[in-house]
Amino acid sequence: MQSKKKFTTIAGVILVLVLVLSFTCFTTVPTGYTGILTTFGKVEDHTLDAGINFKTPFQNVILMDNREQKTSFTTQAFSSDIQQVDIVGSVNYAINKENAMNLYKVVGKEYFQTLIAPRLLENTKAVFSQYTAENLVSAREQLSVTIRGKLSDEMEKYGIRIISLSLENIDFTDSFTDAVEAKQVAAQRKLQAEIEQEQATMVTRQEAERQKIQAEAEAAVKKVDADAAAYAVKVQAEAQAEANRQISESLTDQLISWEEINAWDGKLPTYFSGEGSTTLPILQLGDTAVKTAPAADTENE
Repeated sequence: MQSKKKFTTIAGVILVLVLVLSFTCFTTVPTGYTGILTTFGKVEDHTLDAGINFKTPFQNVILMDNREQKTSFTTQAFSSDIQQVDIVGSVNYAINKENAMNLYKVVGKEYFQTLIAPRLLENTKAVFSQYTAENLVSAREQLSVTIRGKLSDEMEKYGIRIISLSLENIDFTDSFTDAVEAKQVAAQRKLQAEIEQEQATMVTRQEAERQKIQAEAEAAVKKVDADAAAYAVKVQAEAQAEANRQISESLTDQLISWEEINAWDGKLPTYFSGEGSTTLPILQLGDTAVKTAPAADTENE
């Protein structure tokens, strides 16, 4: 009876030990995390995936978040023309599950504060120093791409992926902001003046072109009129010449005499003058009287 009781006690102890070992030999890794396995403080060369995993009672499991994480940051930098810039941004990153044990071994769980943050701020200041303050605002997207590229190259060897980086606000001192605004106002006024001048020039050019077209049109009309008039004169002259030619060809001595007879009114001229001062008498056939003209004086008469 005593030995049976002793056996029961031993069996119970063994069962308890088995249960304890069962709980200590299995571990659960939540979704979104990677398990880092250590044996007496030594980091093993493999990781545990999400789910139930086996381990020895002498091993511990450290959980590291492998999801995409976002952390905001603020810093100050100087442009190439020594203008102070206040920067607000954020960075999205995640660890590589396969290399998480190396990151933990070299850096630990606080890898953002230890590794990412210092390099992020340093790269941001270095990139901003390459631009003038005036160009920083318009180059915001390019700044983000350049800073992310530099940071990504440095974090890759630690098993950290830099997914994205954004610069949410870039602020300057009040004096610089006022100067930029004044310059923009001046530039806008200059542009407006140039536009107005261009419009005035365009109107003048159009008016000159219109006058030129009108002058050319009037000159063309005048040329047409002149050509028409010249053609009319030419046609008239050709017609007159043709008529003269036909008349000349039709003239005969008999026709000329006939025309002279038809044109005579039946009266003879009374006087006609010859050479010198002699006036010769002309007989008028219609009357019987004869008029004589005084003869020229003769010598010794």
